[in-house]
Amino acid sequence: MSSSLLGILIMCAGVLCLALGDAISKWLGGSFDPIQIIFFRTLVSLPLIALLARFNGGWASLKTHRPGVHLLRGLIFTGTMFFFVTGLTLLPLAETTAIAFAAPLFVTLLSGPLLKERVEAVPFVASLVGFGGVLIVVRPGAAGFQWGALIVVGAAVCYALMMITARLYGGKERLWAMVFYATLVPMLVSAALLPGVWRTPHGLHWLGFLAAGVLGVGAISCITLAFRYAPAALAAPFDYTAMVWAVLLGWWLWGEVPDVWVFVGAGVIIASGVAIAVHERRVAIKARPST
Repeated sequence: MSSSLLGILIMCAGVLCLALGDAISKWLGGSFDPIQIIFFRTLVSLPLIALLARFNGGWASLKTHRPGVHLLRGLIFTGTMFFFVTGLTLLPLAETTAIAFAAPLFVTLLSGPLLKERVEAVPFVASLVGFGGVLIVVRPGAAGFQWGALIVVGAAVCYALMMITARLYGGKERLWAMVFYATLVPMLVSAALLPGVWRTPHGLHWLGFLAAGVLGVGAISCITLAFRYAPAALAAPFDYTAMVWAVLLGWWLWGEVPDVWVFVGAGVIIASGVAIAVHERRVAIKARPST
């Protein structure tokens, strides 16, 4: 098996973990407030992330000289999780997933004003087209419009800000430190708010909270590992296999059947994301020094 194929398979496994975790969070959202779901997901994930850091660079990999940066990223990630979990409780799984795909498009649109980067014509146009795909899914003003869709758009914007801060500080901070503190902050914030929303879990709920946390760490681990085996531009588009899982899980667990506009909009968003990935790949190849 080639290294690239292995990377793609690992990426697909990570995306499956994400989809299963989202489905479990949606199920838990029928009984618990998003704050409680976030608390248990991060409570389970944090020690697992610490163990992964321990065996991938030692405890020194968690050291940082930029606590303010991690606090900011953690607060942004808290918003991401809250908006996304809330959206899961309000929208079908496939529709939530399709809107969330817009995050990389927002990265392109925001990298100019926030990072002072020159955005080339191809990714800029592709992002605008992708945003049109978001509007197709959300359909503001239409009879089927749901306010939950705008909440998921908020999650996509927050996650885009997470990716932008990773681009800013990823070369200055260790990977596992960034993941650890981005998980620690929402755990602390949700713990502070938990008494106001607490409901005692029963039976399978405990298993659901545990599984959601474990799957989240599994997704991070697989996706990180995938980029070690396959080029980013090759592996990243397979993130969109999440749409397949979202449709299947939504249909199997809740009888959700997305209408045609969700598929059309998702197709536009995915095509735009792939176009940006291909363009970045070509730019990276051209930038390599000739031998």
